[in-house]
Amino acid sequence: MGVMAYLAAAIAVGLGALGAGIGNGLIVSKTVEGIARQPEAKSTLQTTMFIGVALVEALPIIGVVLAFMFYVGA
Repeated sequence: MGVMAYLAAAIAVGLGALGAGIGNGLIVSKTVEGIARQPEAKSTLQTTMFIGVALVEALPIIGVVLAFMFYVGA
């Protein structure tokens, strides 16, 4: 197995996790800000937040799948 395959796998997982962490932080912080401004919209904002977080979490899952493909393919 080539060293480049290990490096590609590490980069795919690492950048996927970094991006998801930043994205989740922004989503949650803006949701809390929105709830602080309009407490009556809490239910709607939380629903939208959970959908956004689920979409953002797809990125690291795809990164892990790519990492396995790089790892096995090498």
